[in-house]
Amino acid sequence: MNGGLVETRTARPVDDGSADRPSAGRWWKPWLWCLVAAVAGVAVAGGGTLVGAYATLNNNIKHIGVDADDLGARPVKTTKALNILIVGSDTRAGANLKYGHREPGERTDTIILAHLSPGSDNALLISFPRDSLVQLPACPPRRGKPGQRPHTGMINESFNFGGIGCTWKTVETLTGIHIDHYVKIDFTGFKSMVNALGGVEICVPKAIDDKKALLRLPAGRQTVKGEQALGYVRARYSLGDGSDIGRIQRQQMFIASMAKKAMSGATLADPARLFGFLDAATKSVTTDPQLTVGVMKDLATSAQGLAAGDIRFVTTPWRYSLTWPGRVEWVQPQARRLFHLVATDTTLKGSQIRTGRQGKVPKSTVEVVVQNGTARAGLARQVAADLERRGYHVVHVGDTKRKPYPKTLVRYSANGQAKVPTLAGDLLTSRPSLVASATTPRLVLVIGSDWKGLKPAPMSDTDLKGIDATQDSCSGS
Repeated sequence: MNGGLVETRTARPVDDGSADRPSAGRWWKPWLWCLVAAVAGVAVAGGGTLVGAYATLNNNIKHIGVDADDLGARPVKTTKALNILIVGSDTRAGANLKYGHREPGERTDTIILAHLSPGSDNALLISFPRDSLVQLPACPPRRGKPGQRPHTGMINESFNFGGIGCTWKTVETLTGIHIDHYVKIDFTGFKSMVNALGGVEICVPKAIDDKKALLRLPAGRQTVKGEQALGYVRARYSLGDGSDIGRIQRQQMFIASMAKKAMSGATLADPARLFGFLDAATKSVTTDPQLTVGVMKDLATSAQGLAAGDIRFVTTPWRYSLTWPGRVEWVQPQARRLFHLVATDTTLKGSQIRTGRQGKVPKSTVEVVVQNGTARAGLARQVAADLERRGYHVVHVGDTKRKPYPKTLVRYSANGQAKVPTLAGDLLTSRPSLVASATTPRLVLVIGSDWKGLKPAPMSDTDLKGIDATQDSCSGS
């Protein structure tokens, strides 16, 4: 299975749209709704053939308002950029009961902030790890929720304590970014959108059998729908290194692949498929009353020049907590700088967010096995975390069978040779080591006694580069 490389031990009001309809015969670029829909299920697009469906799509969306009192003192909005908070609910109520029992309540499995620059020439999606240990603010009781007292806890607790208003307040308080709207989706809605697109393409390096995520997939390139798609983005412990960070990387790649398909000619040129996707998407979400189809159409109309490469995904800079095992903490000052750039809408101007590429081979497509060949306990996991922050996909962490290794090695097969310069370029010291009998494209980093760590990287490279929507889970495979 490992191709001879791996040596391990298991270690508000609804308008009728009449003032906003596009003229007949002119395509209304749907990138923004496709983008948000790919993450959370909100989408609207069309042209002459979809004008008659406007009211239907608008009426599909469920609205729940957030009171100003719930948000308290807020960051001042100083730019024309739009910030949309996107959350994926982990509720097991109703149709979601079959996904298993969990502690009472509803938390946010996924928290993403979509930042859309004025002029619509750039878009940035920031993922907040659900295991982030942060200082949570006070929230009042609302709609059966008990309210939240100020305390240190996981960022996804806020939804259970105070609902979407509390999550909104928490993210604003932590980041200093003014949020304009929110979108919420649950498991069942996500499946409907994927099915309406005809499925989304992924690549699986090895067969998966995960009973907890209701997921069984063969190895290789394939298109997934429904339960398989949901299981793939939910799975945690059976894939990669078992961390939430690994799951976030997989979700970002899936979203990129989904957005690219929603924005493709195959979807836009097929009125039936396009309406099916928009119908499923708008039925799948809950938003604030101000986020109407008319609002999003206005934004989409101004965004006709946006390409998939202008949509980027990043994760809040993080590290594993030394005092709370299993939790992550945000790395400072990198996280504060990222949030400031977004709050002031300078993130996408002159940085590698918009124009940067990840070198010879994108780091997000480089699978790495990390092995500790030294006597320093916990070194492999520390290095794995550093690599994941840098954008690599760590698939396994363990120890070598024998120790010590005097030199740090990057083991590779002929199929993985093209990826070696990318990884080696981030290491202060390493030697390439070809394993002629191996066939796997993944790399094995054997940490030796000469280990000196990773090379310093500028902020735009380490924390802001991420991936763009031209990439997907099959890129570089």
